[in-house]
Order: sequence, then structure tokens, then C-alpha cells
Amino acid sequence: MGRFEARTSEEAGEARVILSGDCDLSVQDELVTVLLAAVDGHERVVVDLAAVGFLDSSGVHSLVTAHHTARERGGRVIVAGATGAVATVLDITGVATLLGEGAAVAAEEPPAAERGTGG
Repeated sequence: MGRFEARTSEEAGEARVILSGDCDLSVQDELVTVLLAAVDGHERVVVDLAAVGFLDSSGVHSLVTAHHTARERGGRVIVAGATGAVATVLDITGVATLLGEGAAVAAEEPPAAERGTGG
């Protein structure tokens, strides 16, 4: 796939960062800059990985860095659209669980003891 590109848009108060190409060490600084800029202005940031063909440990590190920064500010980073080898990397590293849509729902849901049983 090759050449890395990042575009950011805003929809309904959340940032959507659309990545394409290869996310590797050669683009780590640019990737971190884009992700942190999105986190800085939004409570929820969705990172669309549908057009990413390669993701190495530096790309994973960038996503986790953005996640920690967002959490410190009361926000969320969520990954979406990963397929193939990129989805496998996210699964193996646990980032799919940490930053997946299901993780966002679980983080917003109160613990079972607080929800009550309604009975």
C-alpha cells in the first residue's frame, strides 16, 4: 500500500482520523502528532484503519499513546475498520480489545452492582 496519509474530520462533536498506507517507524512522529491533535480538541476520537495496509509496533505505540492522553483528559480513542494483517496485529497486541467499539461501551456502562437487577 505504501505512502502514509492522515486526514482528520469532525462529525457530531467527535474527531475521525482516517489513516491510509503504512503506519511504521518512518511515520511515527507524524502519526502521533495527528492523533494527539485530534485528542486535544475532542472527547471521542475514532481512528479509521480501513485503508491501512501495514501496522508495526511503532504504529501500535502511537495508538496507545493517544489512548493514554485521551484517558487522562476524560476522553476515548477508538479504532475501527481494521482488516487483514492490521486487525491481526491489533488482536495479538490486545489493542483491539483496549480501543475497540466494545471497549467504549464497556467503559461507559456502570458496573453491574450499580445498574441494579430491577426485580
